[in-house]
Amino acid sequence: MKNDTKATAKAVVATPVSTQLPKDVFDVEIKNHNLLKLAYDAYLATARQASATTKTRGKVSGGGKKPWKQKGTGRARFGSSRNPIWRGGGIVFGPLGNENYKIKISTHAKRQAVRQALTLANQAGKIVVLDFKPTGKTADAVKFFKDNQLNRKTLLVVDEKTPALLRSTNNIQNVLLVSTTYLTVYHIMNADTIVLSAASLPTLSNWLVTPKNGEEA
Repeated sequence: MKNDTKATAKAVVATPVSTQLPKDVFDVEIKNHNLLKLAYDAYLATARQASATTKTRGKVSGGGKKPWKQKGTGRARFGSSRNPIWRGGGIVFGPLGNENYKIKISTHAKRQAVRQALTLANQAGKIVVLDFKPTGKTADAVKFFKDNQLNRKTLLVVDEKTPALLRSTNNIQNVLLVSTTYLTVYHIMNADTIVLSAASLPTLSNWLVTPKNGEEA
């Protein structure tokens, strides 16, 4: 009986899911990784804050008096000790705190990048289709991940975030809960395992696949 139980538990985790996944999302052609890198960098750039600031010579205090007279000293002429080439002077072309680091990428390109990332994850065997029924208790969620051998960074993709799901997973280390339409290349590339709910698969297809001419969206 013990051997049968272990075999059954192992089968749940190791069952191949590639046949359940739509090929137009999880098996697309990837000629290079340029789009993936662009989408990854765009995500990081969007989260970047322009918190670094420097002072120009007009904002540095002091320097109102001319350091020495204009002529007769044999030294170079200076009008202020706040000159950028002096120590303690202003900064030229430094950050002012209003920089925009965002990288623009079209919606079509974003979705294509997500499809490519999901394809790579599927090829690497990172994707598992499992339905987690939340009870609102963290202990039950921990047991679910432990029983399915999901011990490393796990991305849980669901069709809709519910209060019970949030309560169950918010305090679990290395588990990230993401709604289907908010999935990004960054989330996919940084996960060791991606757990997809069965309900998220149709949503993924409707969201990521652009309908051809004459077809309904």
